[in-house]
Amino acid sequence: MARKFDAAVLRSPEGRFAVEEVLLDTGPDDDEVLVRIAGCGMCRTDLAVRRPGGRSPLPAVLGHEGAGTVVETGGPHTGLTTGDHVVLSFDSCGHCPNCRGGAPAYCDSFAELNLFGGRKENAARFTDAAGERLAPRWFGQSSFAEYALVPARNAVRVDPALPLDLLGPLGCGFLTGAGAVLNTFGAGPHETVAVFGAGAVGLAAIMAATASGAVTVAVDRSPERLVLAERYGAIPLPVTASDLSARIRRLTDGGAHYALDTTAVPSLINDALWSLRPTGHLGLVARLHTTLPIEPGALDRGRRISHLCEGDAVPGLLIPRLIGLWQAGRFPFDELIRTYPLTDINEAERDCEAGRVVKPVVVPRERSR
Repeated sequence: MARKFDAAVLRSPEGRFAVEEVLLDTGPDDDEVLVRIAGCGMCRTDLAVRRPGGRSPLPAVLGHEGAGTVVETGGPHTGLTTGDHVVLSFDSCGHCPNCRGGAPAYCDSFAELNLFGGRKENAARFTDAAGERLAPRWFGQSSFAEYALVPARNAVRVDPALPLDLLGPLGCGFLTGAGAVLNTFGAGPHETVAVFGAGAVGLAAIMAATASGAVTVAVDRSPERLVLAERYGAIPLPVTASDLSARIRRLTDGGAHYALDTTAVPSLINDALWSLRPTGHLGLVARLHTTLPIEPGALDRGRRISHLCEGDAVPGLLIPRLIGLWQAGRFPFDELIRTYPLTDINEAERDCEAGRVVKPVVVPRERSR
């Protein structure tokens, strides 16, 4: 059944979002569900399409931190039913070696499915009011909209008593930061974590480290963000501190066991490496846009560096775990969120870029037809 609804369309890298009527000319396939979106977080990855040289197709409906209610399914084998509340996460094929091995964030088709236009089947079924084709699906979702047609594999059922409009960022930004600490590092009591960048991903990592009993140092240029980091259990350290890595080594009694960089700034990445103790692990979550020169000696004594994707998470396992920590008062992600009507999505972007909000969430309001 064809469905018309409002969505925020981005037509060019330098353009503004425009809330328009769009048309989905079919219902869900066998492996899909149609979700009425309650709220969708705005992630830095959504805004990365504005960078020169990006390959993500436009025009498109972005948004990949959606949460909402299932209104239609492709059948009982999806494992979901009408009325289920779900958090949506990234897409994956489900059958490559990494997917079968429990590492869907490293799916062989991750870039194609999430960044470069989505699944090729039924690519023409999503159009604007004039009939112009929109990119098929962003991160398996395109959730800056009243509705999203998603693979059931992407949807994680949650308790309907939870505040559904706030849960979407658990599907990417908060999942990435917390997953780095809980999954990749496995940080625990008496271990130390240095977090470079106290944005949404970094603050989620700090919350997870604190919940795990680890000692955390937070590095950022913003005094306001360092206040937040300290509130959630980290030792704050301004990026302008002299001899930054030596300061971290002193604060962590010889060096951090783990470091997480969310900045993609080469000089800070080297500081993060020097802040590690022998055999320490630095994880990068932001995409690098320049060559990364590693200073001589920074990788000595078993230190290592790797790029992490989506917190090494299986969303169906980590999202319920994060909700459980939130319910126990140990992962207060909701304190980082400010909601905006979908019609104010450009204001949400401006506030995000200016650092006035940690995590914007846009909330569609279905209009009467």
